[in-house]
Amino acid sequence: METRSPEEIEESTERLLQDLKAVVADGEELLRAGATELGERGAVAREKLQAALEIAKDTQRKIQQRATQTAEATDRLIRQNPYQALGIAFFGGMLFGIILTRR
Repeated sequence: METRSPEEIEESTERLLQDLKAVVADGEELLRAGATELGERGAVAREKLQAALEIAKDTQRKIQQRATQTAEATDRLIRQNPYQALGIAFFGGMLFGIILTRR
């Protein structure tokens, strides 16, 4: 299993949030565009799409909240222990450099 760095996790979270926003916007646009042209089957599909959009919005809010909480917790930890954080970053970078130069 591949481990990912915090930067990669943050980047993928941002991409996921952007994708969710795009899906929500596209879905809302479809609902507005097709609202007048829908028959009975279309109304059922519209309700399902509306429910899916609400779930996507809720998921987006949860992911955004979790990312914000994680960033705040990391910031607090680093501010409470600046020298330990600096030491960990230094030795992590040094270890990373050693591994890269061996290959």
